[in-house]
Amino acid sequence: MARISALGIYLVTGNLHVVTTMLGSTAYEALRDYVFAVIPLFMLMGEFIGRSGAVTDVYRGINRVLRRLPGRLAIATVLGNALFSFVTGVSIASAAAFSRIAYPEMKRFGYHKGFALGAVAGSSCLGMLIPPSVLMIVWGILTEKSIGQIFLAGVLPGFLLTAMFIIYIFMSALFRPGLVGANLDAKSHESVNDVPISQLALSGGGILAVIVAVLGGIWFGVFTPTEGAGAGAFIGLVLGILKGMRYKDIIDSILSVGRTSAPILLLLVAASLYSRTLAMTGVTNGIQDLFLGAGLTPVLIVAIMVLVWFLLGMVIDSISIMLLTVPIFAPIAEALGYDPIAFSIIGILAIEAGLLTPPFGLLVYTVKAAMQDEDPSVSLGEIFWSSTPYWVIILLAMVLIIVFPKIATLLPGMVFGP
Repeated sequence: MARISALGIYLVTGNLHVVTTMLGSTAYEALRDYVFAVIPLFMLMGEFIGRSGAVTDVYRGINRVLRRLPGRLAIATVLGNALFSFVTGVSIASAAAFSRIAYPEMKRFGYHKGFALGAVAGSSCLGMLIPPSVLMIVWGILTEKSIGQIFLAGVLPGFLLTAMFIIYIFMSALFRPGLVGANLDAKSHESVNDVPISQLALSGGGILAVIVAVLGGIWFGVFTPTEGAGAGAFIGLVLGILKGMRYKDIIDSILSVGRTSAPILLLLVAASLYSRTLAMTGVTNGIQDLFLGAGLTPVLIVAIMVLVWFLLGMVIDSISIMLLTVPIFAPIAEALGYDPIAFSIIGILAIEAGLLTPPFGLLVYTVKAAMQDEDPSVSLGEIFWSSTPYWVIILLAMVLIIVFPKIATLLPGMVFGP
């Protein structure tokens, strides 16, 4: 991306000094921006909470609460993924974690393998929709929109998508009980790795404290998203220590976040240069004029964007897709009259759906890789097929937001004003 951007600047200016000056100034101005600290801080928060085992405790607690509900383990997986989404903000991390946390329990209770792994892969998409999400942060940086507004815009769509997933699982369990284990009712009284009440209270209370502190603080204007990320990382550290994390675990968490966030920050530097090149060369205006001058309806133009996101989602990761497309697509959508905050949620849903799209959906490959030792007999095709209903539900949620953008804009409008 950086090489092509530099080549574009050189072809326009014909001056190598301009190219090197722009490279240097872009890198300096991009990385020194205060808002960029939000990425490693939120990732550090998720790392502390993930290593503490709090999410596993809460997942098992949800199992206990839902004991009499058909398909409870799959429903608990969706709810657990929604919770895990808050502390990681990365779908692939959710898919890898719940393949190891949830699948062994579902397998033990006789769940259909494909149905179980489909629930894991499908509900992992919540990782990028429920705030704080890395995709939301990157979208806000690329479009220079308020990250706090985008966070709040994802809350109601996140609840909506979670509810739709749960309804699908519940109806599947009612009409096709074989999918959730023929002897599930007979075993429902058994203890499923129950966690002690005191441990569950500590884990659940700690995660709730993080949610209230971070989202509540941003909601009521107590601090910015970056400051909220710092507060969340501190509370996550405290929770990790209370749950038994030691000095080595803390250092390993910090190094892990460094290894993950540094490439993202370098990608964002290249993306900033890419955006400047698009503006300097007139590519953005050219593509915008092409779309707007073609006589296509706004809905059809958005459909073309969604198709592009699907195709890219088959072969590259979510952040790279955003870096390539958002600088071009976001101005076009705004020119078409779409609310930029609502469009951010539409785009994130489309990109996440791409991660379930065969033949190269990265979330499905992540689940398959995580299950290689646990159950190598499960095929990629089986996981793709079982993930398809979740893919359809994501598309349905996206259409609902296109038709009713208030689903995404209601909370930001209440807090930040129209």
